[in-house]
Amino acid sequence: MNRRRRPGVTIRETSFYNPPVPMIQTLRFVLGDQLTRNVASLRDLDPARDVVLMAEVVEEATYVRHHKQKIAFVLAAMRGFAKALEKEGIRVDYVKLDDPANTQSFTGELKRAIARHKPARIVATEPGEYRVLDMMRAWAGMSGLPVEIRDDDRFFCSRAEFAAWAKDRKSMRMEFFYREMRRKTGYLMQGDAPAGATWNFDSQNRKALPRGHRVAVRRRPAAGPELRAVLDLVAAQFGDHFGDLEPFVWATTREGALAALREFVAERLHLFGDYQDAMKSGEDFIYHAAISPYLNAGLLTAREVCDAAVNAWRDGTAPLNAVEGFLRQILGWREFVRGIYWTRMPDYAATNFLDATRRLPDFFWTGETKMNCLRETIGVTRRTAYAHHIQRLMVAGNFALLAGVAPAEIEEWYLIVYADAYEWVELPNVHGMVLHADGGVLGSKPYAASGAYIDRMSDYCGKCAHDRRKRTGEGACPFNFLYWNFLIENESKLTRNPRLAMPYRALLAMQPAERKALRMAAAEFFAALGI
Repeated sequence: MNRRRRPGVTIRETSFYNPPVPMIQTLRFVLGDQLTRNVASLRDLDPARDVVLMAEVVEEATYVRHHKQKIAFVLAAMRGFAKALEKEGIRVDYVKLDDPANTQSFTGELKRAIARHKPARIVATEPGEYRVLDMMRAWAGMSGLPVEIRDDDRFFCSRAEFAAWAKDRKSMRMEFFYREMRRKTGYLMQGDAPAGATWNFDSQNRKALPRGHRVAVRRRPAAGPELRAVLDLVAAQFGDHFGDLEPFVWATTREGALAALREFVAERLHLFGDYQDAMKSGEDFIYHAAISPYLNAGLLTAREVCDAAVNAWRDGTAPLNAVEGFLRQILGWREFVRGIYWTRMPDYAATNFLDATRRLPDFFWTGETKMNCLRETIGVTRRTAYAHHIQRLMVAGNFALLAGVAPAEIEEWYLIVYADAYEWVELPNVHGMVLHADGGVLGSKPYAASGAYIDRMSDYCGKCAHDRRKRTGEGACPFNFLYWNFLIENESKLTRNPRLAMPYRALLAMQPAERKALRMAAAEFFAALGI
C-alpha cells in the first residue's frame, strides 16, 4: 500500500497482520539412521514449538570412505523422511550436503541451528556409534544448553537390560541370550516351550541349492522422486569411493521398505530356512530378505519385521525352520551384537587375540583374483553394497581370518562396503565372529574353514582356477593350505579349544614334511600378494 510521505517523516510498510514468531522450545537432532517416526527424540514433539534438525555432512560420508550406494541410500532416505515430517506440519530445518554454508559436521551444523532458532534445549536419540556418542556428550558444554540424549528404544533389549544379563559372564553366547528374548517377546513360543519343541533349527538351514534350481527374482524397488538428484550429487562428490553407484538397488522411503518386506514374506521367506547359507554364481540375493539397510536406518522396525515373519508361520505360508532362522537373525544376532558393542566398547575394538597383523590384499577393493568365491563375493559387494551373511562370514571373512589380516584393516573394509554397516553391528560381527579377535567373548571358536565348505554350499569351485581337492602343489585351493597354516600359526592359542579338537588331532597326525609344505605354500602365497 503506497502512502504519500510528509517531508522529514519516514513511513514504514506494514502488513495488516504480523503473527508473532513462536519461541523455539526444543531443537530435535535426528541422524540418518534414525528415520523412524516414533524414534525417542520425536515422541513428545510439539509442532508449534519444536524444530527437527537434520543435516547431511561430508564428515559422516568420509570418516571411512563409504560405498557410493550406502551414501546415496542414506541421503535419499533422509530427504524422504524429512518430507514426510513436513507433511505432518512439523518444522524441519534440513541442511543439504551442497549447501554453501554447510560446515560438513554434526557439531558445526548444531551450532548454526542454535544461532538460527535460539532453542531452550536440545534433544537427541543415542547414536549407533561410540564416536558419535562422544560427540553428542560435548554438545552441552559447547552450546551452554541442556542436552538430553534419550535411549534408543527401537530394540527389543535395552543397553541396561543387556548389561545386567552379561554381568559377570566371562563369555557370552548368543543362543542363551536368544532364548531369553524369545521368552520375553513370546515369539514362536507355546506356553513356556519353544514352538516345534526346539529353540534352534540351524541344522535345517544348511542346504545347498539343487542343480538347476531357479531362484525367485527380487524386484528392484521403484525410485523415489529425490533419488536422481542424490545420485548425481554422490557421483560428483564421492565418485572415487568404492563400489558401483548404478544400477541403484535400494528403496529410499518407508513405503518402499514396507513393500520390500511384504515381497520377501510372500515370495522368499518359505525357502529362506533351507537355503539361507547357500551361494550361487550370479545370484546376488537368493532367498535373503535384503532388508537390513532399511532396518538399520530406521525405515523398518525390528518388531514389525519379526511380526511379519511370525504371522507367516501362523498363517501356514512359511515353515517353522524358515521363520525361526529368520527370527534368530533379528531377535538373536542383531540384538546380541548391539549388546556386546555397548557393554565392551571402546576397549573391545583394540583387542587382537590372534596377533593378526597382515595387510588387507588389494583384491578386496578390485575383485581381481583367481579365487572365484572371493571374486563373486566382492563382485556382488561392489554392485549392490550387499552380500549375505555366509558370503561375508565364510568367504571374505574366512579368508581374512586364515590370512591373519589385521583386525582394524578388515573391519574398516566391512564398514565401508556394506549399506547396512554401522559400527554397532559391524564391529562385533567382524571382530568377534569373523576374526575371533576378542578371544572368545562373542563366539566359542574361530569360524575357519577350508575349500570343502565353500564347495559344499556353492557352485563357486566348479568355475575356479584352483582345485578345492588339493592342499598343496600347482593349482591347490588357497583356502586349503591357508586353513592348515592358520591352525599351525595359532596352535599355542587354539589347541585347547574343545571345538577345534578334531582338526588339531588331524594336525598332530600329519607328517612333518606335509606340515612344512603347507607352511611354504602359505608363505609363497602371502609373498605374491605382498602381505
